[in-house]
Amino acid sequence: MRYLAGVLAILLITVSPAFSQEAEKVELQKEIKRLTALRDEVQKLIQKNEAILKKIEEERKKLAEEKKAFEDEIKSVQNERYKRLAKIFSKMDPELAGQKISAMDNMTEAAYIFLNMKERYAGQILNYVRPDKVNEIVKIMAEVKKQKGG
Repeated sequence: MRYLAGVLAILLITVSPAFSQEAEKVELQKEIKRLTALRDEVQKLIQKNEAILKKIEEERKKLAEEKKAFEDEIKSVQNERYKRLAKIFSKMDPELAGQKISAMDNMTEAAYIFLNMKERYAGQILNYVRPDKVNEIVKIMAEVKKQKGG
């Protein structure tokens, strides 16, 4: 009996490391499968987020285009308004037009009105605008022409 117990003990000692190595391999393979599944899930989330980011960028681009179109429309409306006002002021008596311009609060608008007038009418009206207002209008007109490149 002792002999049998000794043989079993020897077998357990020699078989035990092989058995524990096999168990470790099984555990490692399970861990590898779990990590692979997690990696796949993370990659799917990354793809999903990239698709969302792409949509956001497309929307941002579309909004920027719409904003520019809207700003262009506003400029167009303002330009038409200044052209109409320039035509109205050109038909007025220069002295009366000069008084009206002098009474305006916004000299930038006055400058744009003059920029849309024929020089002859603008010069006649400016003769009747208050000198401090004329200086302000001329500075604005020069700046606008400088920005437009000429």
